[in-house]
This record gives sequence, structure tokens and C-alpha cells, in this order.
Amino acid sequence: MRRFLGSVADYIRETDKILLMLCTFATLYGAVLVLSATFISSGYQRFLVQLIGLTLGVFVAVLFSLVDYKNMLKYWYLFAFFTVGLVLITFQFGYAPPGTDDKAWLALPFGQSIQPSELLKIGFIISFAAHVNRLNPKKINRFRTVALLCIHGAIPVLLIHLQGDDGSALVIACVFLAMLYVAGVHVGYFIAAGVSIAVAVPLFWFFIMNDDQKQRILALFQPELYEDIIYQQSRGETAIGSGGWFGYGLFNGPYVQSGKIPLGYNDFIFASAGEELGYIGCLIIIILLAAICIRILVVGNRARDKSGKILCVGVFTMFAAQALINLGMCLRVLPVIGVTLPFFSAGGTSIVCLFLGIGLVLSVYCHRNVKALVLGE
Repeated sequence: MRRFLGSVADYIRETDKILLMLCTFATLYGAVLVLSATFISSGYQRFLVQLIGLTLGVFVAVLFSLVDYKNMLKYWYLFAFFTVGLVLITFQFGYAPPGTDDKAWLALPFGQSIQPSELLKIGFIISFAAHVNRLNPKKINRFRTVALLCIHGAIPVLLIHLQGDDGSALVIACVFLAMLYVAGVHVGYFIAAGVSIAVAVPLFWFFIMNDDQKQRILALFQPELYEDIIYQQSRGETAIGSGGWFGYGLFNGPYVQSGKIPLGYNDFIFASAGEELGYIGCLIIIILLAAICIRILVVGNRARDKSGKILCVGVFTMFAAQALINLGMCLRVLPVIGVTLPFFSAGGTSIVCLFLGIGLVLSVYCHRNVKALVLGE
């Protein structure tokens, strides 16, 4: 017993308490916002789901951190097959919750659900870091090597696109590009890819994008012509503006409490915060997310090897991309593509998946030295 308590004390001393506390506080803050946005319709149900997600999330993050990330990279295929397999199952057994139009969720007991694409993000970060870790740094810029890396990145992006979840596909694409850059791929490849994408934009617009996707983009520039498309963002923007500096107070926002902000507890939780807690409440959200992202980069900089750094960059980009896309949606800078705000949007399984990513970062931090500091060692 004394040895166990000593090991626990060692873990607490050596783990990144700052990152864990930032994530915990952000989740609690988000849970209160979710409670305010859903209390009239569902009481404490969604609030309790958030708290359960937080509890399980911290638990799995600690478990992940106890395992040396080098061992995770060694068995990357287990993570890849499991997460890809779950996504493939959604094509047959997936369903679309209210407010969505793609069958990207799987039903769980007790009325809960999971979006496998969230787990796929973690599986991809691990598998791609393992891929890079096996390469000879001197040969990484060979065309064949880069082509294989691109194929690896294209698999989850195309899979999620076919599922209909373009928001998650975009996030994974951002993660792939960031990890590719940190791996040491020459910037010339990125320039060539950028030019190719620019040239292909007309092809995407006329032959790949559907009318709904086009209208969501056009609505940003001509909202008066697409009022039925832009109404969600317009209401969110109005709610944020009406809150002023300090807002109406929790449980008092006119739009929030009347349900006039579609998905005000999920995709548009930032708009709900703006109306009820004002600009100050929104600023706290931004500061918390920025602090979490910066802390992840700090851990990556302290990693004992390049693979640890690449893992941290992958998790950082996952959080940063989701946050920026979601804020862009709420502020009517980007079209609505169904990306949630990390740690704040409603969803217990989403919270758990986010903490899995934090667990990867904590593993890099706990094993930043050659000597592993885990329970029992």
C-alpha cells in the first residue's frame, strides 16, 4: 500500500498538472453553459452527461499517460483498425441525431451515442506519427515517401467525407498537414499542393460541391439572398452582440432560454456564452482554449524525441483547428460545417475523446525522460 501511494505521489508530481487543470476547468465551464442552454428542455440531463464525460475523460487520460507513447506507436495498427472499423460500421448502422444530416453516429446504451470520427482523429495521430517514426529522416523528402504519407493522410479524410462529415474531414486534413510539416517535409511540396488546390477550386465548385454547400458559402457574402441558410449564424451573431460586456446572466439570455439559437448547446455554445456572459465570458473561453493549445506545444517542445513532438503537434492542431472553425462559424466568417467547440460543446463521448488526445500529450510529458515514471516502476 505504501509503495502504491508512493507511486501515485510520483505520478502526481511528474504529470502535467497545468494542462490537466486547464482542460478540467474548461469542461466545467462548458458544462455550466450547457446546463443554462438546456435546463428548460431537459433539466440536468445534459449537464450530468458532461460531468460523467469529464470524470471518464480524466480517467482515460491518466491511463493513457501511464503508457509510454513509444509503445503506442509500436502497436499503431490496433488503434488504426479499431477506429477505422468503427467508422465503417456507421455506413451500415449509423444514424443522424436531430439537427444533423449525416449518419455518422452509433447508438450506445442509456440513450447515448458516439461519433467514431472523433476516435479516428486520435487513431490517425498515432498511426501517422508511427509512420513518420519509421522513416529515414534523410529520405523523407523523396517523392515516393511523400506520396505514401499523403495516401496515409487521404484515407481518413476521404472516409469521413464519404460519411458526410466534412467538418471532421477538414479537421483531420489540418492535422495531417501540420504533422507532415513538423515531420520535415520540404515546404516546396506544400507550395505545389497549394497551387494545385487553387487551380482545382473551379472543378470542386462545379462538379463536386452540392447546392447546399455552395449556398452556405455564398450566404456569407450575400446573406439577404440566403436568409434560410444563414439564419442560424445570424441568430448566433445577434445573441453575441446583444450580450454586451457582461451579458444577461446565466439562465436569462432571451435567445438562449427560448431556444432561438439552433444547437445553442452544441455547435453554437459560443453564441450562448456571448448572450448570457457577454464579451468577457467569450474572452475567457478563447483564453482557456489558447492556453490549452500553447501548453500542448510546450509539452511537445520538451519531448524526448521527434515522435513525441509530432504527437503533440497532431493533438494541438486537432484542438486549434476545431476551435478556429467553430469560432469562425459563430462569428459568420466561415460556413456552418458541424464542428463543435472543444471541451465546451455538449456531448459526453466527445469529452472523453478529447481527453484521450490529452492523454497522449500527458504520456509525452510523463515519459519525457528516458526513465519512465509510471505506477509500479
